[in-house]
Amino acid sequence: MSKIWANSGDSHFLEPDDLWQSRLPKKLADLCPRSEKDPDGEYETVYVDGQIFRRKLPSSALVAFVEMSMQAKGHRDATVRLGDLDQEGIWGEVIFPSLGMWASSFRTPELLKACLRVSNEWALDEIASVSPRYVVTAQVSTLVVDHAVEELQWAADKGFKAVFLPTSPHPSAPDWHRDDWEPLWAAAEEAGMVLAFHIGTDPVDVTASNSATGGAGLVYRGPGAAIMNYAETTFSGQRATMKLVASGALDRHPDLKVLISEGGATWVPFLGDRLLEGYRQHHMTVRPKLKRSPKEILFSQVYASFQHDETAVQAYDYMGYRNVMFGSDYPHMEGTFGHTQETLTSLFAGVSDETRLRITQGAFFELFPHVPPVGAESA
Repeated sequence: MSKIWANSGDSHFLEPDDLWQSRLPKKLADLCPRSEKDPDGEYETVYVDGQIFRRKLPSSALVAFVEMSMQAKGHRDATVRLGDLDQEGIWGEVIFPSLGMWASSFRTPELLKACLRVSNEWALDEIASVSPRYVVTAQVSTLVVDHAVEELQWAADKGFKAVFLPTSPHPSAPDWHRDDWEPLWAAAEEAGMVLAFHIGTDPVDVTASNSATGGAGLVYRGPGAAIMNYAETTFSGQRATMKLVASGALDRHPDLKVLISEGGATWVPFLGDRLLEGYRQHHMTVRPKLKRSPKEILFSQVYASFQHDETAVQAYDYMGYRNVMFGSDYPHMEGTFGHTQETLTSLFAGVSDETRLRITQGAFFELFPHVPPVGAESA
């Protein structure tokens, strides 16, 4: 059976743990996140930007489960990673950072700005330079709008084609639907940078003492909590999209493209219908007025990646949503590493070539036309 080649709208890379400390002046390095585990391994003390707090460490069972997602050899090595991708039938991929998940815990704007510049420079040197198949997402501060604009423009000049944004900005900053962010949207549109939101990246209270993971990803406890917490992560991407559409940000910038990674795709038609109904039925109170219908804006400017969802294919074939994109979520346990071909074969059995090629390759190449065609020798 011939291999089904796909691009991926979602993957992850683990930077060196000491990346920021090793590359920043000592005054800043001492403020970067670090932790010290207790001898018994039950708790740790975390230091970040002048804050000190204690948190309970995950259970050994959870640690073992998480480590399962690190069996992919290329999660820290961009050269080895290409072998993993070839094995799985993944060509181009969008790559999200890991250390950047700490961004919401920073309080000092200059520290966050310096850390993210270090991350971006490292990503250029260690990942982007290895292969043109990699679409590495730049990181920008969401603590200060001007800093975000400055870093986005620097990243665009260096060749980045996408910028990673959390589904909500820094807790002390205005939310995404506020006009404060207009300079960032304008800069991204002018630079042709895709806004790449990854689900589950709403800022969390890392100081939460009652959480096994410091607050990250923990909403529910008790029966069904594991499944409910997993499902909960998808909603943040939908909320971010809703804010950009309803506030008029995307309407004002029709060439701006948005990618919501790992959250599935079938929610897009539903959200389009809901926004359209609200806009139409409550038109007397709706502000701002849009030049296009919210559903048209959503369908034309927002792309959504999924891993295993059978309904995502149906969203393309039967719901009129064309910007459906496969994502492998390499190397995470929720992803398809180790069974990508089986997943693709199952998803596209009996599906037209047009549908399969659009979802596996076309939508991705539409966002990132600089990535060489599948099988190009130069890649």
